[in-house]
Amino acid sequence: MHRSGEMREVTLNLTVPTAWGEGLVAVPAGEKLDLDVRLESVHEGILVSGEAVTGYTGICGRCLEPIDEPLEVDFQELFAYAGTEAADFDVQDDHVDLEILVRDAIVLSLPFQPVCEPDCAGLDPETGVKLAHGTDAHPEEALDPRWAALGKFTTDPGNGEEGAD
Repeated sequence: MHRSGEMREVTLNLTVPTAWGEGLVAVPAGEKLDLDVRLESVHEGILVSGEAVTGYTGICGRCLEPIDEPLEVDFQELFAYAGTEAADFDVQDDHVDLEILVRDAIVLSLPFQPVCEPDCAGLDPETGVKLAHGTDAHPEEALDPRWAALGKFTTDPGNGEEGAD
């Protein structure tokens, strides 16, 4: 501590203590969490950088199918030595607490609108059935009954009917 230039690399295999994240997807409690961390002593404090590997579960935002995906997140933060200046992260008794740093990095990297597949077509708004994957099936637009009378008019002059101009 307080000697610039020293470095340690640590690998940790942990489990997530409580569910991280809210919304459609989250990292559930008890999920495996692998951390590769590098701790470097610098003049101002301890520079922590690393990678967290875990997984998240939830539901697709388009079709409501279950999602179970891996997640890799890089993080970096300076833990300042105790001093007169206020810092977000401090070195406490020659230790750094990584839980808040890792949790925030993971939660912020969770997708806001998760999808089960990049080309997920979602649900049919009329029937609620999942639209077929890989087909050209598109939901049929419902015709507003107030405009139904205009359906008998056409702009095609070749069919013998009078057009609406």
